[in-house]
Amino acid sequence: MVGRLGRRAFLAGAPVALAGCASGPGEHGPDWHEVRLPGKALTRYQWEHKDGRRALAAQAQASASMWRRRFDVPPAGIGEVGFSWWVDQLIDGASVAHAEREDAPARVLFGFGGDRARLPRRTRMMFELAQALTGEEPPFATLMYVWEAEAPLESVVINPRTDRVRKIVVDSGRGELGRWRDHRRHLVRDFRRAFGEDPGPLQSVALMTDADNMGASARAWYGPVRFY
Repeated sequence: MVGRLGRRAFLAGAPVALAGCASGPGEHGPDWHEVRLPGKALTRYQWEHKDGRRALAAQAQASASMWRRRFDVPPAGIGEVGFSWWVDQLIDGASVAHAEREDAPARVLFGFGGDRARLPRRTRMMFELAQALTGEEPPFATLMYVWEAEAPLESVVINPRTDRVRKIVVDSGRGELGRWRDHRRHLVRDFRRAFGEDPGPLQSVALMTDADNMGASARAWYGPVRFY
């Protein structure tokens, strides 16, 4: 767990953590790393400059993978988060509400811990299967911010495959394409709205651009993830 001094160090270091990533898609920095998804081709992540900002560029080609950082922040230490992204175009026909079309050009994911014993047996079995396939336990709960083509702004979308993943639409449609979008969110408030309960410890943050379900392509640029 992160104590008072540890939390301060985490918060101070978070704004530059993303900038500490390696510059190439196959290279890993000390904190951030590539996460493969079973049976999926890899999205390409690499450093570029976009409209005057240094950014992590994501290029998906019928692919899905994540760029992730792990840590452990107790619930009392969770506050606001800032992130930014740039998207050129949406994925035709994609929708985060439908399993067969569940792609998005830009996502920021936050993984939380919790008491797995209180989950339904079916969900625990799904977690065990996911661990067998990936070699690691999935988060108890995942709160995801997405750029969505169809759903209205501020919609809460429950993942069609598991209710342990819930999404909040922070950009919707084509009106804001082609420019930087800066967001600042309160993680605890958003978690309560999405899950109806308080969060457990914050254990990870990840970026994800995917286009595997639609067999399409997608491109996004991500700025640093900042904790306040």
